[in-house]
Amino acid sequence: MQQDLAHYLPIATTVLAAVFATQVLGRWRARRGTHLLWWSLGIAVYGLGTFTEAWTTLRGWNPGVFRAWYISGALLGGWPLAQGTAYLLLRRRSADRLTLIFGGLILVAAVCVLLSPLDSGSAEMHRLSGRVLEWQWVRAFSPFINTYSALMLVGGAVLSAIRYARRGDAPERVAGNTLIALGGLLPGIGGSFTRFGHVEVLYVTELIGLILVYAGYRRITSPRPVTSLHTGVQQQEVSG
Repeated sequence: MQQDLAHYLPIATTVLAAVFATQVLGRWRARRGTHLLWWSLGIAVYGLGTFTEAWTTLRGWNPGVFRAWYISGALLGGWPLAQGTAYLLLRRRSADRLTLIFGGLILVAAVCVLLSPLDSGSAEMHRLSGRVLEWQWVRAFSPFINTYSALMLVGGAVLSAIRYARRGDAPERVAGNTLIALGGLLPGIGGSFTRFGHVEVLYVTELIGLILVYAGYRRITSPRPVTSLHTGVQQQEVSG
């Protein structure tokens, strides 16, 4: 199959994810906060998924790389980012419970992916698709996990944007959370196209989505004059 520009987009996405994850990890080291640690992990996992896509573009299809792609993308996907939002917005006990429930589910699904036979004959040299899994029922895990992740990540950003809009004193946080919400939606939309064999749509939405999330994060964390004593991390930082 002839490759086009879209097949090379994961290379750029992986580089951006590495830069982004390093910045969030640095913020966690400076401020701590469980949510920041989860977010840095989430961006790193996102980058791992796009790295496997870049590898496939440059080196061709490989069964081990495929399994890594499916686990890091279709199963983990935005889950660590969603958990970061859970630890920011919910009580610690509730966030811990969600971690156990969905973490356990992802673990079971990942084991199934690792054990499933692969139909290598249907694999394309430079494209990844879940169709090569002979245990097609394994693919039923991902919509459930990704729906939760989208609701938590995107919903958390929307909720934060609404709260700051009502306060009227932090327009940059309204804009930042809006960008994060839009960016969080795009990979899920692109992922749905992979079920119909259009993995190139995923590559495009992954890059645009990460750019929007990064722009939103930068907008939120940019230095600004302190106008209130209530500037703790839990009150001022929002998803991203």
